[in-house]
Amino acid sequence: MTPRPLEAELLFADARVGEAVSLLRSALVAHQDELKGVRPPDPDRAPAYAEELERFGAFRGGELFYPYLGSGLGSGALVELADGSVKYDLIGGIGVHYFGHGHPDLAEKLLEASFGDTVMQGNLQQNRESSALVEALLDLATRQGAPLAHCFLTTSGAMANENALKLVCHHHHPADRLLAFDGCFAGRTLGMAQVTDNPNYRDGLPTALAVDYVPFFDPADAAGSTERACAALDAHLARYPGRHAAMILELVQGEGGYYAGDRAFFEALVRRLRDAEVAIWFDEIQTFGRTSEPFAFQHFGLDAHADVVTVGKSLQVCATLFRGEYRPPPGLVSQTFTGSTSAIVAGRFVVERFAAGDLFGPGGRVMELAAQFAAGFEAIRSRHPAWIAPSYGLGAMVACTPFAGRAGTTKQLLGALFERGVIAFATGGRLARLRFLPPVPVLRDRDVDTVLEILEESLAAVAPEAASAAGPSR
Repeated sequence: MTPRPLEAELLFADARVGEAVSLLRSALVAHQDELKGVRPPDPDRAPAYAEELERFGAFRGGELFYPYLGSGLGSGALVELADGSVKYDLIGGIGVHYFGHGHPDLAEKLLEASFGDTVMQGNLQQNRESSALVEALLDLATRQGAPLAHCFLTTSGAMANENALKLVCHHHHPADRLLAFDGCFAGRTLGMAQVTDNPNYRDGLPTALAVDYVPFFDPADAAGSTERACAALDAHLARYPGRHAAMILELVQGEGGYYAGDRAFFEALVRRLRDAEVAIWFDEIQTFGRTSEPFAFQHFGLDAHADVVTVGKSLQVCATLFRGEYRPPPGLVSQTFTGSTSAIVAGRFVVERFAAGDLFGPGGRVMELAAQFAAGFEAIRSRHPAWIAPSYGLGAMVACTPFAGRAGTTKQLLGALFERGVIAFATGGRLARLRFLPPVPVLRDRDVDTVLEILEESLAAVAPEAASAAGPSR
């Protein structure tokens, strides 16, 4: 017997809804068509814009890194600011805006979500959107055999990592230590600040967790760095037998500089972790969707080793995926908010596009963009060897080292880029590196060429001061 349609099904099938969404989409596209390229600020807006930035900085307790207040409209890789300027957004909220600004297909989904039943979904009440997203995300994560059985949604990457921490510590109790890579970044909550390898982020905070660090892969010395990492891991395991609940592995370091490991390096560590019964936790908050496969553990062929995986940023909502044996008891992992309905709907859109599109594989759009950026960096370096040094990241985690990685000069370069119409950011520890997180599906080849031209102009503008800062040659 066919069940009677739900009123929600009838609502979303209502012709009036379809007509309204179609009209709004047409209006969006018409105004996006006016954003054709980089545009300078409107001088008539400058005083009010500066005043608003100052007020906002005072209210939030600190100035914004960039004088960036969006107007609410963008088109692909281009975003309009409230000062009238239009810029290429090549950092995307540090990897959040994977489909760029104002993607019409995504906008349609968000319009429907906007008059769904709840603004936020959570502990006691979740809609069918959550169920559909969790199933689709697990299908994507397990398509090469990863033994992941469960998925818990949450509101941020740091919370996805906090939930993972609970799962591994509970399952491996009384183990109370973690292992992580030198230079890792896991978030800024109290717990994740302990994991993140930057003492500035935990200055004045109480110690909440003991973490032991392992050196990361060095492509210039693959065998030697693998040997050193294994020796450090062995030493930690011997010093604290049975005390490590998990090792959190960034397969491509994010804040640490966009440096990637390789499969042999990770396999050598994983074997030791397995022997010591230490959980293997892949932190995919920033890597999700940015290598040759949807997950970096798939890119490196490490699927069989995944005990816990955390994702976020480009997913729009965040999540912790885990094996069946890590299933928590009632109450251990629970949140009033697991995500807004619009974020959950957007997450389903992202996963469906990742599963069905031409983004991945050796010839997919992710790796095409990586090759185009790398070729562009190399062309600049051939003309100006002192301006840029490799390496260039992995996939759509694009990076280069300008002017020997001096932090002050890199910050100047970011300002020069912003002024000329490109939004980027810095990363790295010992070396300050320039990084891009491009909106993969909407960034066109000609956009990349334009961005590279602006980069070379910005490098030229900063070069005299960079040379002065470097001091006399020897």
